[in-house]
Amino acid sequence: MSTAKNTGSHSGAEAPTGERLADWADGRLGIYALAKANMRKIFPDHWSFMLGEVALYSFIIIILTGVYLTLFFHPSMNEVEYHGSYVPLRGQLMSEAFRSTLDISFEVRGGLLIRQIHHWAAIIFLAGMFVHMMRIFFTGAFRKPREINWLFGFLLFVLGMFTGFTGYSLPDDLLSGTGVRFTQGAILSTPIVGTYISMFLFGGEFPGDDFVARFYSIHILLLPGIMLGLVAAHLILVFYHKHTQFAGSGKTNKNVVGMPLLPVYTAKAGGFFFLVFGFTTLLAGIASINPIWVLGPYRPDQVTTGAQPDWYMGFAEGLVRAMPGWEINFWGHTLALGVFLPLVIFGLFLGVLAVYPFIEAWITGDKREHHILDRPRNAPTRTALGAAWVTAYLIMLIGGGNDIIALRFRLSINAVTWFVRIAFFAGPVIAFIVTKRVCLGLQRRDKAKVLHGRESGIIKRLPHGEYIELHEPLSQEQMYTLTAHEQYDPATMGPAVDEHGAGRKRRLDRLRSKLRHAYYGKGTQIPKATVEEYKEITSGHGHH
Repeated sequence: MSTAKNTGSHSGAEAPTGERLADWADGRLGIYALAKANMRKIFPDHWSFMLGEVALYSFIIIILTGVYLTLFFHPSMNEVEYHGSYVPLRGQLMSEAFRSTLDISFEVRGGLLIRQIHHWAAIIFLAGMFVHMMRIFFTGAFRKPREINWLFGFLLFVLGMFTGFTGYSLPDDLLSGTGVRFTQGAILSTPIVGTYISMFLFGGEFPGDDFVARFYSIHILLLPGIMLGLVAAHLILVFYHKHTQFAGSGKTNKNVVGMPLLPVYTAKAGGFFFLVFGFTTLLAGIASINPIWVLGPYRPDQVTTGAQPDWYMGFAEGLVRAMPGWEINFWGHTLALGVFLPLVIFGLFLGVLAVYPFIEAWITGDKREHHILDRPRNAPTRTALGAAWVTAYLIMLIGGGNDIIALRFRLSINAVTWFVRIAFFAGPVIAFIVTKRVCLGLQRRDKAKVLHGRESGIIKRLPHGEYIELHEPLSQEQMYTLTAHEQYDPATMGPAVDEHGAGRKRRLDRLRSKLRHAYYGKGTQIPKATVEEYKEITSGHGHH
């Protein structure tokens, strides 16, 4: 009987513990294959792409600081007497929500700083989202295949507005209470269902005993949960569709020119996150926001003077302030148009923005994928529409602060209100016309650059005494950038008769044709320089 002997020799050295753990995880999660396929993914580099990163990093800051604040906040409207360290409010009755917010501000180590970082990050998040969406809009990045991702971004912006509103309502101070009272009045103005929604939300007659607890659940669970899902879906689609890029040498709809995700882009993104975090912390440390101890606890019979919402709610506030107090009686019921109609307009403004990618695709009939961005000047109608929308938004922000503006500039509040009413209709029209003309002017300048070159600033005197400025020819890359954009020809309508010979045109087709001509017809784009024009100019006729 023979026995095997262990000689103590191995065919190879045993793998380190970390490598064995990585192999174990990879066998169950497929990490290696996933990393190999995606970690070298290319991302283009342009400063405007950082706007979306500002919004993303601000959202992360909101989550981190929000978790800290939930450890100390008590979402209760039970009335208590304050005996904390802030002397001016000692002995006053207030809700537990207000008292716990005071305790966070004055008793918890670093509590006030975290509160202010949280609030400033929310404002920066929505500002970043707004500017990021405008970048997407003006460059046409919403076109196929990114229409769904545009909707995800739009929903993030809208949910962020309501998350911010529920958040600054939680301390139950006099300012936020005034805002909640305004919201309850807006809800009551909704025909038929307004009363039921108000009773459900507040648990009875305003202010009720439950709205802080209900807003708390909405603020920390419902809305952030939906937003996290939308952020994940948004980033997955950005990854899947590949990033858009501006036109340039070597850039096509089938490739991406830029830096790999790992390590270059990841390192830059990490550094930029800390820059955003540092700036937000600096802002929170030097600029006070929402000092509830100055405002005091909410009382239904009191209101703060100069009460203003955060900027993202200023548009809706401005619409309500500018709207005349119209009312109509309908079947024994009073319909408060002065509140309800502005809310409808607010919803329509947001709704048009949400579905615009589908409207433009229907007008152009373009079903191709687009990964090259437009320069805003090369899509003058779209750019003018965006400028008109932003103008209307800014005018209503002025309307939302009409009392503050009237006080600071020593104006009549009625004069400010009437300015807002008139400018709401005239301002967008003026902005549309001016923006379109500016875009066409920039197109003409680009065409002149292609044909004549760049102005050098060098003046030369010709033998016969004439002074001219020398022009430097553009590089091939610069010329490509200025001429790479597409120019649509307005599609002509089909035959005026159908297959049965009946003279008929569908109204929808006629509308589509008119819109196409409005977008891309005569006077909406400057023809690009042709090869023949360039050769004629550069052959010596008129080129210096």
